[in-house]
Amino acid sequence: MPHISFSALKDWNFCAWYHKLTRIDGIGKFEGNAYTAFGNAIHEVCEKKLLNEEIDENDHFIRSFERFLDGLPEKQDSKLVEQMRSQGQDIIPEIDDALKDYFGEYEVVGSEISLEEDIEDEDVYHFVGYIDGVVKTPDGKYHIFDWKTCSWGWDARKKNDPMVTYQLTLYKHFFSRKMNIDPKLIETHFALLKRTAKKNRVEFFRVTSGPRKTENAIKLLNKALYNIKKERYIKNRLSCKNCDFNKTEHCR
Repeated sequence: MPHISFSALKDWNFCAWYHKLTRIDGIGKFEGNAYTAFGNAIHEVCEKKLLNEEIDENDHFIRSFERFLDGLPEKQDSKLVEQMRSQGQDIIPEIDDALKDYFGEYEVVGSEISLEEDIEDEDVYHFVGYIDGVVKTPDGKYHIFDWKTCSWGWDARKKNDPMVTYQLTLYKHFFSRKMNIDPKLIETHFALLKRTAKKNRVEFFRVTSGPRKTENAIKLLNKALYNIKKERYIKNRLSCKNCDFNKTEHCR
């Protein structure tokens, strides 16, 4: 079934031609690196800790990290990999405390919750995604959050960037529909897992996702799908300097 994810929407917003090359033509598909291997491994540990699964946390992280590294097409920098092993083990002990300090008392609703939902005014494509975690607090509020690995953290500009926060806005919208929950009872948050920080290695912060922002996110989603279905792949020249295809045979 035709579908679109938030990452695909973000690619289209970056440049419709870039979206075509990567998502439709399959050119230059990103196959991962040490950073994605680290992120995937630490996400696995976060998921298991959220669900209170009994594991040897450090051992699970190291084994997962090695598994993801082995799946990469190229060998990664050994010094960076060794630093990441240590950094992951520094982050892990702070996860539980960060959850408790931020949410207080809570019950776990789910982890890695799958979304495959109809889109308003769209009869072909579905929206798909995975919500990293959802908890419910005693006040009846549901809290959607997404783990994000990073170096030292995010500045205020990134924390408020619409094309960063629309991910949670769309997750909230479609989770609300999937579970038949009033959007007013759902709040959204990012959880930063900071590799190089010396303290506060796990940082939660709230992202507002009200009706107007949701309307804007849905409009962008529908605009992207309209153009994708019409095969209108207009190049965004403002993105060229940050594009891997710039001045290559695929885009001149």
